[in-house]
Parts: sequence; C-alpha cells; structure tokens
Amino acid sequence: MDVKTTPRELRTWHMDSRRWAGYRPRPGDVIVGTYPKCGTTWTQQIVSLLIFQSPEPRPITAIAPWIDFRAGQPAATVLETIEAQAHRRSLKTHLPLDALPYYEEVRYIHVARDGLDAFMSWHNHTRGYKRMHLLDAAGEGDETIGRPYPRPAADPREFFRDWMGLNPATETDVSASAFFDTERTWWAARNHPNMLMVHYADLKADLDGQMRRIANFLGIETPKSLWPQLVEAATFEAMRREGKSLLPNADDAFEGGHEGFLFQARNQRWRDVLTDEDITLYRTTAARELPADLNTWLSR
Repeated sequence: MDVKTTPRELRTWHMDSRRWAGYRPRPGDVIVGTYPKCGTTWTQQIVSLLIFQSPEPRPITAIAPWIDFRAGQPAATVLETIEAQAHRRSLKTHLPLDALPYYEEVRYIHVARDGLDAFMSWHNHTRGYKRMHLLDAAGEGDETIGRPYPRPAADPREFFRDWMGLNPATETDVSASAFFDTERTWWAARNHPNMLMVHYADLKADLDGQMRRIANFLGIETPKSLWPQLVEAATFEAMRREGKSLLPNADDAFEGGHEGFLFQARNQRWRDVLTDEDITLYRTTAARELPADLNTWLSR
C-alpha cells in the first residue's frame, strides 16, 4: 500500500476520518493505531510511561487523545488540546491506515490480536457502554449512515453472528469485516521504517521485551534503575490498581467503571461460548479475507 496517497474518507458511528484534517504533525509524534480491543489502552500506557520516564499514573485519554472519535469532544477541542501539549505527543486512532494521514516524521505503532479474541473483548466492552445515545446521534446525523447504533446482543454467540455480518441489520462498524479491513491496511505498510507491528499475545508473554522494542523504535533510553518500575506500571494488575487515575472518565462511560473497561486481558475466552461451526466460519473467512502471512501472524 502506498501510504503517501490521500487518505480515504471513512465515516461510521464511532469514527470520522475528516476529524484529522486539522492535525499538524510534529517530528516524533506517536500514533497508536488499532482495531478496538487489541491492546490500545495498554500500548498507550506503555508509550506514556516511556515518554514521561515515570511510573506515575497519568490520564491516558487526556495524554493521548482519540482524534477520530466522533461521539466525544468536538474535533476543534481535541486538536486544541493536542496543540497545547508541550511534551512529546502520543495519539490514538482506530482507523484503517489508508484512512489516516501519513507523515514520515511521525512514528506509527499498530497493535493486533487474533480476531476471535478481539470479538470476545468487544462484546464485553459494548455491552457495558453507557453512552449509546451519542452513537445514535452520530449515526442519525450522518447521511451516509442514517440510523441509530444497533444494540449488542446479550448472548455472546448471537453477538458473534452479528459481528460476522450474518444479519446486516445488526452489523456495526466494529465488525469482522472492519477487522479484516483494518488489519490488511496496516500489514501492507509493515516494512516502512516508521511503522512498528506489535502483537497482543507478545505483550502478554514478554512485556519487558516488547516494551524494549517499543522504546528502541521511539528512540527512548531509560536508566536501568528505572526500567523495572516502568515495566511494573505497564502490567495489567498495575493498570487495574491505578484505573481511576488512568481512566478518570470510565465511571461515566462504562458499567463497572475502569474495572469494566480493563476487564480480563485474557485470550481464548471465545472457546467457552462458540461452537466448532462458529470457529470454522471465522477461520475460513479470515483465510479468504487476509493474506496468508498476516492471517498466520494474527492467529498464532
């Protein structure tokens, strides 16, 4: 993929790529781009710890704003916040890479996860979200959508079938189709020198090693005496413990607050709810929709 071409326009209930139009890059900016529930907040915390060189908890959504989120603050307000930041900046996106502006002086980190794990985590996330009315307003106010946000099924297997697009009336913008689209675009640019690909399973298996990869990619050196404190602050246990400081708005947005948002961080929960037929449906679709090497990397 030629990432230097004009980004495509993408407008969904959650995202509007046009909100990036006012972004003015600075050399060294970091953009963490993911499909939802693939380690976004985790990686944002890692980047924050590395930038500030301190284990002190800082509010992630304020430190690393999500520009394309159309159900939050107005784009102008978000961009003003970013412009006012004097420290090295970190930003978040859930856009496919071809809907995002590309700058050689910016560092891009893409974090990915097996699609079934992302689906299972998204079910918990969207079932606990308390601001559906904002998504409704975004959809009803956009002529390209023109309808409220489909409500998630309580039963995870029914939700899976909706996620797979078997019922178009209940498919949302966070679907298997969107997952494949997102992963294809980032994978196609994986060899660009300002791109880093990170896998959720690797973060779980070797947090220290993956943090070193990210630090090296960002050109950040950390004193040896401080490093263990930064790694500990990036663990799931520490993030849950400091959740009120890291996610101060979670109580208003999610059932269970930060504990509902930072749920389990456990892979393969889908094995408890999906049938062999369901799993085959996903794996067969993934094999058809994704390049073989990408499919292998995601599902390993």
